[in-house]
Amino acid sequence: MADSFGQILPFAIGVAISPVPIIGVIVMLATPRARSNGPGFLLGWVVGLAVLGTVVLLVSGGAGADAGDQPAEWTYALKLVLGLLLLVVAFRQWRNRPRQGEETAMPGWMESVDRFTTGRSVALGVALSAINPKNFVLTAGAAASIAQTGYSATSQAVALAAFVVIASLGVGVPLAIYFFAGDRSERILADLKSWMSFHNAAIMAVLCLVIGAKLIGDAISGFAV
Repeated sequence: MADSFGQILPFAIGVAISPVPIIGVIVMLATPRARSNGPGFLLGWVVGLAVLGTVVLLVSGGAGADAGDQPAEWTYALKLVLGLLLLVVAFRQWRNRPRQGEETAMPGWMESVDRFTTGRSVALGVALSAINPKNFVLTAGAAASIAQTGYSATSQAVALAAFVVIASLGVGVPLAIYFFAGDRSERILADLKSWMSFHNAAIMAVLCLVIGAKLIGDAISGFAV
């Protein structure tokens, strides 16, 4: 089962280190409803990843992701497609990255985050985790990789749960800082927000490039067997 964890780790890290959701949580934690909206966002994030991962896992299993002792051929084709999509995302992120002295454009919803209800925060967490194109690709890739191992349903569920936990660390850490760092939390979160805001595009470009290259390499290796 250890190999399934090795398969999901790059995907989980790619989802966890998503600057926009992390920045969104930090902005949310500076509002009057921080104590309810912050955990609500995290709940939505976890639910989104879990539901999407479960759906892909069930579909992949039903489609025969493991063909005997080897993964099915179509899983390699899927990895190739997902890898190419991530390379396209990496190119666009790098091309649109801000130059020195330029301000980083943030999503419009961040301007109204102080008016969010808990329900809207939960919905935003679901949207950014499962509907966001980059996270959708990474979560689908992780679930497909788990399905092709051919392990029991229980083992696959454990692997998916591990993916969700690791992929949620990025948005979970600011919450932990807010609730446990006391008076220092404001400065720590402000510094983290500033750094991630400026390096948002570069972080995403490098992550998508590395994971995309890995997926393409796995696909090529699989076709060559």
